[in-house]
Amino acid sequence: MSENNMEWEVVIGIENHVQLTTASKIFSGSPTTFGAEANTQASPVDLALPGVLPVMNKQAVDRAIRFGLAVGAKIAPASIFARKNYFYPDLPKGYQISQFEDPVVQGGTITFGYEKDGEFVTRTINLTRAHLEEDAGKSLHEDYAGMSGIDLNRAGTPLLEIVSEPELRSAAEAVAYCKALHSLVMWLGVCDGNMQEGSFRCDINVSVRPKGQQEYGTRCEIKNLNSFRFIEEAVHVEVRRQIELIEDGGKVVQATRLYDPDRKETREMRSKEDAQDYRYFPDPDLPPLVISNAWIEQVKGTMPELPAAMRARFISEYALPDYDSLVLTQSKAMANYFVAVVDAAGKENAKVAANWLMGDVSSTLNREGVDIADAPVKPAQLALMLKRIADGTINNKTAKELFGDMWAAKSDDDNLVDALIESKGLKQISDTGALEAIVNEVIANNEKSVEQYRAGKEAAINALIGQAMKASRGKANPAQLTELLKAKLAG
Repeated sequence: MSENNMEWEVVIGIENHVQLTTASKIFSGSPTTFGAEANTQASPVDLALPGVLPVMNKQAVDRAIRFGLAVGAKIAPASIFARKNYFYPDLPKGYQISQFEDPVVQGGTITFGYEKDGEFVTRTINLTRAHLEEDAGKSLHEDYAGMSGIDLNRAGTPLLEIVSEPELRSAAEAVAYCKALHSLVMWLGVCDGNMQEGSFRCDINVSVRPKGQQEYGTRCEIKNLNSFRFIEEAVHVEVRRQIELIEDGGKVVQATRLYDPDRKETREMRSKEDAQDYRYFPDPDLPPLVISNAWIEQVKGTMPELPAAMRARFISEYALPDYDSLVLTQSKAMANYFVAVVDAAGKENAKVAANWLMGDVSSTLNREGVDIADAPVKPAQLALMLKRIADGTINNKTAKELFGDMWAAKSDDDNLVDALIESKGLKQISDTGALEAIVNEVIANNEKSVEQYRAGKEAAINALIGQAMKASRGKANPAQLTELLKAKLAG
């Protein structure tokens, strides 16, 4: 049962918690390295011992500014840190230092594309804000019989909480938005994007309302989703729960919920708090964060080429369609790989390179669970293969076989392509005499297709071409073969 096929409209807003790539924590000098022995990276500031004072980490602010510039947001000239009061065992102070009024990043947009009803569509979602805050520690439940442990290594790790407007309307859009945001923060170098380690976490606010109604329904927040698959599943499950509850005469109660992927259900964790429940007030130990125009300009000078600018360049410089340019810039690693291939193969092969990256390369990466940055086929090797297709050494069918051999070889040799073509006998047959012998044999052995073609059924030639390619073991030059067949059949 899909939310898109009901008389209900889904309303989704997302809060993403992004761990920033600083070497030390946001208010102390403790390291942020993942995986250290429990409680070995927690200073007196992180432990909230009496008399300690927080000191702002400039590198965290740099990364917040960088993100704000990338999404076209306003960078607040002055923002305030506040104490967000709540009790949880892994929050040693009894409050979290965050931002409430005047966050450092205000507004901005995220643009993404996704498949909808068989078409590729794009959407732009407005951001409400992005604010700096400290992460909490971590409760450990599995390692202790009958009790829980607390690891405060993560306490104080710098976070940028990115909040969207409630403009998403389906699970597919929620996933596409999160993927685009995940790609962007990695592109900018502000987050390593490791969802398994908690570097990029998603809280999804879901509500439903009758289509056409302007007033929002009661929302429930699904906390700490750390995979795109779980985001999609959790939204579908929660939407179904809310609709069934309302249609059975019940009422949705605002709450924070957890998603159980094993049971495919969301469970209430606690009643949902509003801002007033946290009793925000300015932190007296931290002065206002003042960001000058000079500071913003300094960060701007370190910015990489952004996805939107790169998309425009791919369209103008390489004559790529909008779709290709959007797909190729969904990750910085993919975009860089494409540029490296085109630099080596020539701009005239840009569209072919794009087709290979979106097709065989991406499908192999997905099947093998490998990131493009770790692909065993190097850009220079793929570029040489494209050149060999262009110069007629191999045809497209043979190239697919060759690509599989290149992947399996896991070699850094730039001449791998030519070596494999030679050793496996993959060279395309372009010799007219050899092709003529194959064509004569195919015509002699396929009288029915020949008669059909000569009777005006032009599609019949495809069967003859297929037989000829089979006889050549896929190595015949398709263009020459087709031309020769047509000439023979016309005689």
